[in-house]
Amino acid sequence: MRKARPTKSISLTSGKGGVGKTTLTCNLAYELARRGRRVLIFDGDLGLANVDLFFNVKPRGHILEVIQGKKSLADIMTPLLPGADLISGGSGVTEFNRITPSARRALVDAVSLFEYRYDYLLIDTAPGISDQVLFLNAAAQEILMVITPDASSLADSYALIKVLHQQFRENKFAVVCNQVRDEMEGFSLFQKFAEVAHRFLFLSLDYWGSVATDPLFRKSAAGQRLAMKHDHNINIRQTFEQLCDRIEKEAELSPQKSGLQFFWEQVVGVA
Repeated sequence: MRKARPTKSISLTSGKGGVGKTTLTCNLAYELARRGRRVLIFDGDLGLANVDLFFNVKPRGHILEVIQGKKSLADIMTPLLPGADLISGGSGVTEFNRITPSARRALVDAVSLFEYRYDYLLIDTAPGISDQVLFLNAAAQEILMVITPDASSLADSYALIKVLHQQFRENKFAVVCNQVRDEMEGFSLFQKFAEVAHRFLFLSLDYWGSVATDPLFRKSAAGQRLAMKHDHNINIRQTFEQLCDRIEKEAELSPQKSGLQFFWEQVVGVA
């Protein structure tokens, strides 16, 4: 039996929308759960939450209902598949900085009950540099930046990294290159992005891999369908298996920030 350890939190984020964060989050969760890991997804794109669509489920509730005291955290945990659950951000949800002190403490206490239930917490953030996006990323143990060859993706992702580095002292980021032709283009894209970042910022960028786009995968993403479950694409399957290998390898390290309770304390401002 594996030794119980605090939940590993990983934010999947980007400077702009349309780069495939949610698609990556859902397929990674599926593969991790298939391996016997327990995964919790927090759909942090408040107001535009759509992780549930990939799994064809209806959320039992959303995080605002917990904050308002209408439901418990257990009430809104939505099963996605064996080994994977969802906390939905809901639609039109207010930002966490509007939460009352008592509601913040209650939320953290509720989350602490699930500390060792999950191996991984995957946070699908909104794009951009809003306060909510910054707080979610700064609270996560691992920040996984998703970039594409689009020039605005590179510029906006650099802006997000710069703000996180300068305002929150984040100095380590993982990068996945999505929507590229092949691994060669993906690694070249990473090198280009890293060269600019290292020229102006003192930080570490780790290349985690690339997700090559083909017609079948594009169709799955556009239809909000799990490619790892429904499509028989060997290359895509190998890609997500390799990404999960990297996630599992990183989880063996001893991070400074760890556990579900620590994550929520940072997000809602309870120290």
